Amino acid sequence: MSFSQKVKTEIASTVPASRHCQLAELAGIFTLCGNWSGRRDGRNAMIFLQTENLTVARICFTLLKKVSRIIVDVLVRGGKNPVYLLKISGDEASTIADALKLSVEKDSVNELLIEKACCKRALIRGAFLAAGSMNDPARSYHMEIVCDANEIADQLRNVINSFGMNSKIVRRKKYFVVYLKEGDEIVTMLNIMEAPEALMSMENTRIIKEMRNTVNRRVNCETANIAKTVSAAVKQVNDIELIRDTEGLHTLSDSLREMAEVRLTYPEATLSELGKYLSPPVGKSGVNHRLRKLSEIADDIRRRCYDNKDS
Repeated sequence: MSFSQKVKTEIASTVPASRHCQLAELAGIFTLCGNWSGRRDGRNAMIFLQTENLTVARICFTLLKKVSRIIVDVLVRGGKNPVYLLKISGDEASTIADALKLSVEKDSVNELLIEKACCKRALIRGAFLAAGSMNDPARSYHMEIVCDANEIADQLRNVINSFGMNSKIVRRKKYFVVYLKEGDEIVTMLNIMEAPEALMSMENTRIIKEMRNTVNRRVNCETANIAKTVSAAVKQVNDIELIRDTEGLHTLSDSLREMAEVRLTYPEATLSELGKYLSPPVGKSGVNHRLRKLSEIADDIRRRCYDNKDS
């Protein structure tokens, strides 16, 4: 089961206690995967709710039963990839249309159904159940709800952003997609939709990912420092060998000669370790100063050799 389906299953396992929230959740589902036609006087009225997700079909069945005591049959079409269809007609369709305040001219949920904060949460739950998806947080942070019309997409974005988030809309072919890409905001959405198990799972994944990123950063930093130290040590040894093979270490001052001999003896030692081998011991800055002097002498020898070669 995908992470997205786990979230939907957890959301659908809890039905809102208040009828107004039940209506808001059902309205969110219906607006994104439902359709209705006919007149509210019962003549030729017809409501369809169609989904490929059994979890959504079950919660629709439950919500319809609770808000209007209407029990509908769930038809299954197809074999390998079944489609679940809830069909309501006649007076029962009119009853549901009145309860959801449906309008043929409008592609969004009636604002009267989502005046309260709890009903806004229910709307988001219903919309996500009907047309939402969420990436596995182990791979990436992304949550979206796909809408058929820009009107419902704008409404969902505004409702989501009323909880302090920054959801956006992107056009994808003929659809309008409301999405979030920040981990903190997706965690907030899971809390809003009342999916605590998915929330904890995501938080645990985020902690592990952050720990791995921290470890990787430290390892990369330490690797870079080691490479830098090794590169510097190789150059120092090369400089000292050049001085030894051309002018001789005996031409150096006592302190520089001792530094050169210690570096040749301990080519892999750090600056701090080199300082302890000197007599008397010298600090890291003192060692660095002497090695820099040796490097300058070697560079001067190279310049003179280059000038003599040209002449």
